[in-house]
Amino acid sequence: MKFSELNISKEVLRAISDMGFEEMTEIQEKTIPLLMAGNDVVGRSNTGTGKTACFGIPAVESITISDRRTVAVLILCPTRELAVQACGEIEKFSKYKRSVRACAVYGGASMERQIRELKNGANIVIGTPGRVLDHIRRGTLSLENLRTLVLDEADEMLRMGFREDIETVIKHVPTQRQTVLFSATMPSEILAITEKYQNNPVHIKIKSAQRTVSLVEQFYCEVPMGRKTDALKLLLSYLSPSSAMIFCNTKKMVDELTEELSRSGVVCAGLHGDMKQSQRTQVMNSFRSGGVSLLIATDVAARGIDVSGVDAVFNYDIPQDYEYYIHRTGRTGRAGHTGKAYTLVSGRRQLGELKNISEFVRAEIKKIPVPMAVDIAERRTDKIVDELLGTKVSDRDRTCEILEKLLSEGLDSREIALRLLSREIDTSLKNIPDCEITPPERHSIGRRTKIILDVNIGRDSHISPNFILGAFAEATGLSGRDFGKIDIYDRHTTIEVPADEYTNIISKTNPMKIKGQNVEVKLFSPVVYDRKSKHGNSRKRPDRKKWVREKYDNYVKHRKRDGRKGERRGRT
Repeated sequence: MKFSELNISKEVLRAISDMGFEEMTEIQEKTIPLLMAGNDVVGRSNTGTGKTACFGIPAVESITISDRRTVAVLILCPTRELAVQACGEIEKFSKYKRSVRACAVYGGASMERQIRELKNGANIVIGTPGRVLDHIRRGTLSLENLRTLVLDEADEMLRMGFREDIETVIKHVPTQRQTVLFSATMPSEILAITEKYQNNPVHIKIKSAQRTVSLVEQFYCEVPMGRKTDALKLLLSYLSPSSAMIFCNTKKMVDELTEELSRSGVVCAGLHGDMKQSQRTQVMNSFRSGGVSLLIATDVAARGIDVSGVDAVFNYDIPQDYEYYIHRTGRTGRAGHTGKAYTLVSGRRQLGELKNISEFVRAEIKKIPVPMAVDIAERRTDKIVDELLGTKVSDRDRTCEILEKLLSEGLDSREIALRLLSREIDTSLKNIPDCEITPPERHSIGRRTKIILDVNIGRDSHISPNFILGAFAEATGLSGRDFGKIDIYDRHTTIEVPADEYTNIISKTNPMKIKGQNVEVKLFSPVVYDRKSKHGNSRKRPDRKKWVREKYDNYVKHRKRDGRKGERRGRT
């Protein structure tokens, strides 16, 4: 269905045409007519499906001259970036409708400027829940004449802890209103809000999660523990994307990865919630303008980023929520263009998570090897050949003059070509990462070679095997099945680990805390541990299994002497 078929004003249609839109997406086709008719709507759709237009076009169309001095539409968003983006889109839709004044209010920006914009007659307000509530309490934002309330990315707002703020804002809104909610997922908290605050809402859901990533080719690389950064450098060097986004799960990882790639000569910038608004704006402007080709971000910070022409997305960390995978891959392959997504995985647990994600998005994620230096060199030389084949001589007279001069110096044409190509190739191969990654070997669980590590905490600290196993699995990302036998002694513990990954396990677990205690992990050496007897004399403790057996035999002997039958649990 085309936008021209909607019953909307010529001014809005003209603005939509200027933006290059003709055909509506599925979610737009289903929701815009309902919203323009005044219905309450619950729209379930993922990132990249054009949700802003779903509520933006009806919002702009609903504004009349009588709304010049009153707020008629309020749109709540989870992040500053999403609020700024939504405001920008609404300003584009209202380009030829002078009665519309949109204003974005969010934390980290000047309160005075926002107050000034509100006083100047803003009738569509887009903001984050916290800052909207601040303005309401200051008396700088009145919602007594509000007609439409929109909750955009409602699931993300709840996940970020905004439910109380949202409900407080709603208390200041007239009960007779239109309430619109958009969400990628539909948890019980969302359903509770729809039941409490909406009036017979129409539920709209697009057919399949795969629609969001259908134009994105998806790949993964399996790398050894601790080698993800090296693998990422090799991938970036091989692919040379003109614009790409790299996703991490934590702010700390964003900072560390940004610093490491910058040290390697990669032009990149980080984006996360702890940065000042001025810094975030500067980073986004640099990324949009092409000054920075790589943006490293957390999921929350990347919400609302709408940048066209992103060639590829890299998942440095496996997303913590399967929906986040769709949001990440939705950054590329937009507006009918193709894109690529690459995920780095280490260990069996992450491989299992990626398999579950593949089933969730109903798309194949293909395994590819991490490129080696020779692959990068070959790709770059092929690019030189392609560029030369497609190059036309622009200034033939000057070029011939230089060529004749070189020939007069005793060089033949072949030698001249070889020297020029050699210089070009040397420049092209100069920044290839100096690292190689061997794919981790995969063994069946039963035959995987094990090695014993020693941890300096034991029974004296009231430790049980589940504490040890849980700490190692969390620190390394391995599955509990990858570990073998755990023996707990008084003052230390031994644990069997895969021999092919023990060095990475040691590096990942030092330092590590178990039950609040700092522990040291090292290769086990069959040392005899001394302990003092209750009389203060030092004596050597025998092998644990032998010691336990002797204790049990003494126990049985004494019970028989007392006329009782010795028993073991589960046996007679």
